[in-house]
Amino acid sequence: MKLNKIMMMAVGVGILASSAANAKSFERAYNDISEKSLHQHIKTISSDEFEGRLPTSKGEKLVLDYLTKQFKKAGWQPGNNGSFLQPVELSEITASPEMSLSVAGNGQAAEFKYERDMVLGTSRVSEFEQIKDSEIVFVGYGINAPEYKWNDYEGLDVKGKTVVMLVNDPGYASQIPSLFTGSAMTYYGRWTYKYEEASRQGAAAAIIVHETAPASYPWSVVTNGWTGPQYVLFDKDGNKDRVQIEGWLTLDATRDLFKQAGLDFTTYKNKAMQGPINKPLGLTASATVKSSIKNSTSHNFVATLPGSKRPTEQILLTGHWDHIGTSEETEGDTIYNGAHDNATGISGIIEIAKALASLDQRPERSITVVATTAEEQGLLGSKYYAENPIYALADTVGVLNIDSMNILGPVKDLEVRGLGKSELEKYLKTAALKQKRNLVKESNPAAGSYYRSDHFNFAKVGVPALYAGGGSEPLNSDVAAYRKKILPKMRACYHQTCDEYNPEWDLNGAVDDAKVHFDIIYQLANSQDWPQWSATSEFQRQQPVNKQ
Repeated sequence: MKLNKIMMMAVGVGILASSAANAKSFERAYNDISEKSLHQHIKTISSDEFEGRLPTSKGEKLVLDYLTKQFKKAGWQPGNNGSFLQPVELSEITASPEMSLSVAGNGQAAEFKYERDMVLGTSRVSEFEQIKDSEIVFVGYGINAPEYKWNDYEGLDVKGKTVVMLVNDPGYASQIPSLFTGSAMTYYGRWTYKYEEASRQGAAAAIIVHETAPASYPWSVVTNGWTGPQYVLFDKDGNKDRVQIEGWLTLDATRDLFKQAGLDFTTYKNKAMQGPINKPLGLTASATVKSSIKNSTSHNFVATLPGSKRPTEQILLTGHWDHIGTSEETEGDTIYNGAHDNATGISGIIEIAKALASLDQRPERSITVVATTAEEQGLLGSKYYAENPIYALADTVGVLNIDSMNILGPVKDLEVRGLGKSELEKYLKTAALKQKRNLVKESNPAAGSYYRSDHFNFAKVGVPALYAGGGSEPLNSDVAAYRKKILPKMRACYHQTCDEYNPEWDLNGAVDDAKVHFDIIYQLANSQDWPQWSATSEFQRQQPVNKQ
């Protein structure tokens, strides 16, 4: 008995010593995440040499080479059967600026000018798409949502017709909390959904009305982001199930369109937020889009840190490496460097990866980084991974996503996009409290940020996904003054050539967020917990996991 007692005490002492050593190793790794390293990564990845990191360009090779070097150095393993790269087959569709859109009816004919009034394109892999005398129908918000008892297409046959719809969703416009999700955008408010639904309904063309506030970005973002090369995942049928023509109209052009129909746009916009609506305008549209087509291969970057005890169980850390390249039409600076969006996020992921690999004892679960391609083109890289997972989604515990880190200095709060969606937030709250930060809702819920970054494709297939970072309450008066100076330019440079690295950026807030993500991953990887979606979330695991 005495011997057994001595042995038990020795084991206990060993466990305590191991626990203390692990804690010390964690604290060292946690504190080694540095502002200096973040600055260096961002400066390199967003340099002119990387040419805006457009998929399939020279910039892609440079950023993938950089990631490979950093992850090899940190001791991570190739995540795709001996390779750090997951090929993603893309079709590049570049619409000619010579596109046309004309509207006839009520004894009038109107021509809408490219970029000034409209931007058109197609998701079909086709060199020529044309509609002639296509009846125009206003379909409110273009939403068919049974769970909200809302269908703007009810009783309507739009085959061969052109549908015009509002951006965002009725909850934002009405500000009624019980309508959809109130001021917080749902996926039904996203442009991607609206084109998809119009395609399901059989429309020939789908046009979204641009308004800065509900879209959460100015018209310049449309002219920069929806012109030049556009990408779709390669499809043998050439995406023939999509509408022929997709596009945007400015608010002024839309008012003119309704005026030509003898209607007041504001009146029908107000009706659209009160309930489902569709209204033929008594006008017809004719449009032509000529495009050049090129099939090519881009890549997701995939690196894995195998788990020490349960290596088949995966935690994913995602963020996109791509941006929108260069523009031949822009005068002066032609490179969209994408320093904030998303060289900051990729840099944060590199630092988190280094911290995880530096631990004396490797986490029990595997951790995989998926740096995605073609996020700016509609989350294509993450969509491809979710449809072609390297590691089974049923064995994927959760996903953390980093997109555009905090360059505005340290804050007292931590902003959560889609607050309340999953139990991953328990880990987030614990990690934030270590920094004396509290969780808050996103500052602009109308932007629908939860549906606009790579984690969303994992959420759609049922994997709990977390998207958090930044905040709005400055740590002190000095940070407040700095934020006041930097914030307007940061907002103005979204998807503009001026999104360039600035050595004066205060990245201490980004360091804090990187530490939070490191902490969550560490704790979750060493637990046996399988976080679930909240009861109020619209997502659930498609293949329930029972790992208890």
